[in-house]
Amino acid sequence: MLSSFSLISLVGVMLGVLVLVVVMAVYAGLERNVKNRLLGFTPHVLVNQGPVGSRMADWQAAAARAKTLPQVEAATAYISDNVIVDVESWQRPVLFRGIDTTDAAQVAGIAEMLDMTHHPESSADLGIDDRVVISSILADQLQVGVGAKLRLYSTRNFEEVMRAYQATENPPLREAFAEPWNRARNAILKGWVADREQSTITFDIYRSAYSTLESLLAEKIRAPEHELVSQILVTMDASEKDDAAQVFRFGPDTKLEIEALLKRLETTDVEKMDGETLKGLKSIVLPKEAMVTGVYQASQMAVTPDLFVPLPLAQDLAGLGDSVQGIALRLDDPYQAETFATSARNTLGEDWTLITWGQQYQAFFALIEQQRGMMYFLLSFIILVSAFSMMAVMFTVTIQKRREIGVMKALGAAPNQIIRVFLYQGMILGTLGAILGVGLGRLVIHFRGEIQALFRTLGFDPFSSSFTGFDILPAYNNPWEQAVFAVMAFSLCSIAALVPAFFAARSDAAKSLRNL
Repeated sequence: MLSSFSLISLVGVMLGVLVLVVVMAVYAGLERNVKNRLLGFTPHVLVNQGPVGSRMADWQAAAARAKTLPQVEAATAYISDNVIVDVESWQRPVLFRGIDTTDAAQVAGIAEMLDMTHHPESSADLGIDDRVVISSILADQLQVGVGAKLRLYSTRNFEEVMRAYQATENPPLREAFAEPWNRARNAILKGWVADREQSTITFDIYRSAYSTLESLLAEKIRAPEHELVSQILVTMDASEKDDAAQVFRFGPDTKLEIEALLKRLETTDVEKMDGETLKGLKSIVLPKEAMVTGVYQASQMAVTPDLFVPLPLAQDLAGLGDSVQGIALRLDDPYQAETFATSARNTLGEDWTLITWGQQYQAFFALIEQQRGMMYFLLSFIILVSAFSMMAVMFTVTIQKRREIGVMKALGAAPNQIIRVFLYQGMILGTLGAILGVGLGRLVIHFRGEIQALFRTLGFDPFSSSFTGFDILPAYNNPWEQAVFAVMAFSLCSIAALVPAFFAARSDAAKSLRNL
């Protein structure tokens, strides 16, 4: 029969193994579920032609070429940027992701993430224009739900607004850049040489004036002035080059048009130009209105987009026009993305950039691995403490059994026989503790939903869905990992029993019998 001390040691080992099994199973479940969610909308491989961040104008052709690669199930447009969301004059910056609604896999991935418990009317039907799916975190912060209207201000617009306002603070071009402007203007007006019905300008004068005007376009000038300078350059490009005479020839209408444009730049009305510039901003800063069609359950454990928007709306918000930021590839096995990217780089060429989903979330996965290692390290101390507790119990048992030890040694028992007696007791306790710990741990994992519900009725919810992103805490039982926990508990308990057994075997039989 086991003594009360031995039972306490057994319970300690069992609880240590139970905690380790439950925590690591929940941690593995959270990691797997977060990864599955990320893979539902994140491109398995992001492809771009040129450096990262460059635009892709002819992206349809690039997508068609990418589809021919092995393991590729789909190739769609990719856009991700930030935007200012406005709800009843409350604004905040958010991250949005463009969704190609023609790709059934992307739509299905979002549909699986929808929070049907708190927002049962949610839908992943984004259409092609003014519908969005928002995260549960954003929905709680803005106090909005399905059917609500959002105003979206593109941050790209603010760059245009700032550029326009900075231009209005400057003097007109003829004053702000008087020296290069007068040099280019005088060179053209004084460089005309009549030649029958045409007018000519020498190569040197033409090139000097052209380069000077072209440099003015890079300066912070008003939009109307920018347009006039551009028209002058376009008109000069329409001239006829005469290599033999080393001149550019202009027709009478072309000459008059250039002179008229130069005169307009000399007589521009600053207030009128500023009024036109600010009036034109109305078409830039007007927000896009969108309706919330769904709310998806977000997790604070991973950074996910606050908004999912259809591709055309994403192009408008990112200021891309008909271009995109890249091509999103979906593979038949996303966990083979690194191998695929290596072979695809050789196929596509060096001018193509490929980024796998593991590289996109490298920092997040590194944090996961670091936390996992920390959990192993910290929780293993629970079993280690249980092993020390067992060692103390075994020392107590050896003291209690001094008479039996003395009798055994007097009858000729060898030291290793005495060691085996106590070692077997520790091994039995370690085996029972490991088996019970793993069994009860798996039982707790199986009924984790009921346990969470019980905690919530008591007003205590340490794993709220607003943080984890799941109503029921996910878990994943890894048999091999749990077997390692059991073996570790058994080994530590065996070692803990071996130390007091060693000292008991070295005790003197006569002294043990005299102390009865």
